[in-house]
Amino acid sequence: MAQEETKKKTTKKQFHRHFETPGLPLYWIIIAYIILGWFFPVIGLAAIICMIGPVLFSIWKGRWWCGNVCPRGNLYSRLLSKYSPHKDIPKFVRTFGFRLFMVFFIFTMFGLQLSFVPWSEGGLAMWAGIGMVFWKIIVATTIVGVVLAFIYAPRTWCAFCPMGTISSWVAPKHAPLPKAFTNVHVSSACQMKCKSCARVCPMQLTPYDSRGQESGYLDPDCIKCGKCTLACPTKIMEMKH
Repeated sequence: MAQEETKKKTTKKQFHRHFETPGLPLYWIIIAYIILGWFFPVIGLAAIICMIGPVLFSIWKGRWWCGNVCPRGNLYSRLLSKYSPHKDIPKFVRTFGFRLFMVFFIFTMFGLQLSFVPWSEGGLAMWAGIGMVFWKIIVATTIVGVVLAFIYAPRTWCAFCPMGTISSWVAPKHAPLPKAFTNVHVSSACQMKCKSCARVCPMQLTPYDSRGQESGYLDPDCIKCGKCTLACPTKIMEMKH
């Protein structure tokens, strides 16, 4: 009897799954960044773009950057998603306390490593030193993200990424919404039976919860990738203002 129950648990169908969508393979940017940064540390400074960009964009568009521009997010969604077990993202990594800790932890690591930069030398040596700090942080966190992708889900790291967390804090959460803001709108005709949208959501959210709501789905962690709208079998979901 116990063996039968164990067998049922191991053969239980996985809810979340990989879902291929049109788009550019931006993950080559993060791969090139990691390789070139090893030989030319100053290239590490490019990481500043992916730290400031998502937060600024989020003020008007929510976490749009994370789902459409971020090369590392693209790596998780387009490449690693094909091989990930797509298990549930641990609930504790989504908690405010853990995410706040990660923000302080990462920025503390930045501060400590910057203290070893040869500031007095100036010039290329100084900028290369700063670039190496950014490069090391990006490489370390990317490795963590890749490992988590193979243990849990492709975007597990994105659930508590420090810049993603800050972006979610500044994202629009209620009307009136900025003109540039677009989000998922679910028709009231949705019966919430298939849950196809939730199955393919990289962040493992539940867009169907907003069915019939005029303001649409306003979860601050929605990355506006549009996978849910494409996966909807009845096409009663759309991304719009």
